[in-house]
Formats: sequence, structure tokens, C-alpha cells
Amino acid sequence: MITTSSICSNERIISVLKATEELNSLKDVDAILDKILLESRKIANADAGSIFLVKDNQLEFSYVHNETLFSKDKTNTDLYMDMKIPINTSSIVGYVAKSGTPLHIEDAYNIDATKSYNFNPTYDKKSGYHTKSIYTLPLKDFDSNVVGIMQLINARTERGEIIPFSKENRMLVPLFAGNASIAIERGKMNRELILRMVKMAELKDPTETGAHVQRVAGYCVEIYTQLANNRNIDIKTIRKNKDLIRLASMLHDVGKVGITDLILKKPGKLTDEEYSVMKWHTVYGAQLFVHTTSSLDKMACNIALNHHERWGGGGYPGKIKDYNSKYIQMGESKCGKEIPLEARITALADVYDALSSKRSYKDPWPEEKILKIIEKDTGTHFDPEVSAAFFQIHDVILAIREKYKDHQKLNQEERIK
Repeated sequence: MITTSSICSNERIISVLKATEELNSLKDVDAILDKILLESRKIANADAGSIFLVKDNQLEFSYVHNETLFSKDKTNTDLYMDMKIPINTSSIVGYVAKSGTPLHIEDAYNIDATKSYNFNPTYDKKSGYHTKSIYTLPLKDFDSNVVGIMQLINARTERGEIIPFSKENRMLVPLFAGNASIAIERGKMNRELILRMVKMAELKDPTETGAHVQRVAGYCVEIYTQLANNRNIDIKTIRKNKDLIRLASMLHDVGKVGITDLILKKPGKLTDEEYSVMKWHTVYGAQLFVHTTSSLDKMACNIALNHHERWGGGGYPGKIKDYNSKYIQMGESKCGKEIPLEARITALADVYDALSSKRSYKDPWPEEKILKIIEKDTGTHFDPEVSAAFFQIHDVILAIREKYKDHQKLNQEERIK
């Protein structure tokens, strides 16, 4: 259980400001939301919480914590719920978004009947959870526009008894959340910049869609989290690497912009010569990050270059002395731990998504068949440790796949008509 130290208000304010500074080291919006919820729950000693972000004049469910229902620091399917709520006064979060003012409810099941909003008990009934005290507040940008809603649930005493949120905590949480809103906007901008690069690649390769890279990124984050927990890696390191691998893995195929359309858009199987040309997308992708200025650049470079290497060898592009030289030659393939962990994770995530997705030349494979292929290729194509983590969270993999479904696209012949 998260505990609140009995320290004076000035010390608590300093602690809140320090937590705000730590947000500046995070790059992706999901990592930022995770940190915001964690620190807000610490401030208020709340058992659970969620964040909704404003998108297309709706509130889109974006992140959740629940100590009672979810094992600490473990992944869960609820994180990938596809939920949208209208911005109106009929729901609690909608009311706060509409009014722009915080709302404190001492008992969710005893809200004054004259209020326009009410509590929806559907999730409680489904999960067996019991919501009581709720503190909901708007997240605003510099111009006082509401960019999201944070809802904290079930404040607790040191002994774990559910109580209303204290007046002091209802003052401290907005102090943190007000600064956190700026971090959210920065994280959203970083994600959008990545997706724009992917959109550029999609102009060359129709399979390289925003939905595809969102799925691959989600798979990579959750596989890494499970693997790291299996290794008993400390939570601070896990959170840092989750932040990086989500964005970096989205750029795994960005090097395809350097491959001719005649190959990328060919509907049938590639010839050996064409396949040899296609292999170079790994090198072209790495070259975009050759002058690494950050840990994100370094990881993106590792993934772009190595995500087609195989655990048992036989992948590409192999050992290259200088992948930014004018005279590059692909060398002997890497194997085992010569391949960076983030690339070994992306390799499995990318293959799974390719097999489970519709392409112009194939329908999605049945899930059972895909799992058998991954199992069969573990130890040759895939790192056994990565495969083990994948199978441990298969329910979460399916939830990610469902959330980021491809939009229906017309095929080339239909576009011509």
C-alpha cells in the first residue's frame, strides 16, 4: 500500500515540486500519464485512479491504476480498454470537463439526486471493486483549456480504511496536476511527431500504418515489462525503458523510405534480388539515428538496425563495421545476446503483428496457428526469454490488438475504380 509520511505541509509541497521535475525526463505520453497517476495517488494515498484525455470533443480513456485489482507494476488488459465518454454533465468526468472545476464525492453510491451527474457502477459490478470516495479534477494547459481529466478513487488511512479525500490533499494534487498538464502536451507532441514519420513511411509502404506501429509498440512495452519483472529488475529502470521502447519501436521500419516503390508496393512475393534490396531498410533506418543525441536515438537505432536479426543466427543485416559509410557491406549475421534486447523484443512483436494482420496478399492467420509458429521458432528466430514473456501476457497482447485495429482500407483496384 502507498503510505503518506506525516511531514509538514511545506515539506509536502517541496516533494510535489520534485515529482514535477521528474516528469521532464519522460518522453512518451503513456509514461507521463503513468507517472502522473503514481505521484497523484501518493499525494492523496488513493487506491486507484484513471486519466482521460480530450480528443475530438470526447474524453478518451488513456491510463489506469488500481492497487486492489492489479498486481503492483504488472501489466493488465484494462489499460487497453477502448472507452470514450461525451463531454457533458451526465457523467462525473464529463461534468468536470464541461465545468472545468474539480469535484469531490464522498460516497459514489449516495450522490444527491438533484445533481445532473451520476456514478456508473458497471465497472464495479464487472470487477468486484467497490468505489466510494472520488476526487476528479481537470488537467489544463497554459491557456486554461481542459486537455484531460484525472480521477482518483478511494482515499485511504494508514490502516487502509476508505475515507473522503482530505482538504489538504485536494489542494496538493492540483498543484502537481497543473504542472503535469504541460508534460502531457509535450508527450502527445512527441508521439505525434513519431506518427508523422510513420505516415511518411506509409506513403511508401501501405502496410506501415499508424495502427500497426501502435500495436507493435504496445506489444514491445508489455513484453519488456513482463520480462523485466521476471528478472526482478527495479521499477525505476523498468519505467525508464518502457518510456524509450514505446517510441523507439514505432520507428522500426522507418528506413523503408529509402526503398523503391516497385519493391515496397509489389503485391506478390519478392524475387531474391528484390529481397536483397529490401534488407537495406534496416541500414537506412539506423542511418537516421547515427548521430545519437539521446538514449531514445540510441534505442531507435538499435531497433531499426537489428529487428530482423535472429536469435539463432541467419538474420540481417549482420555485423557492419560502419553502417554510415558509403561502402557498407552486410556481414555475418548476429545471434543471441549480440542482438540488443530491445531489437529481440521488436522482432517477435513485428512478426506477430504481420501474421495477425490482413495484407493484400493474405488474410490474418488464426491465433492458434500464430502461437504455434512462435513456439516452433523460439530458440531459432526468437529469444526464448522474450517468447516466454510473450506467452505470459497473451491476454494483454490480444487487448492491444483489439484497441489498435486497422481502419478498413480500399485495396489498389478499388481505389482505381
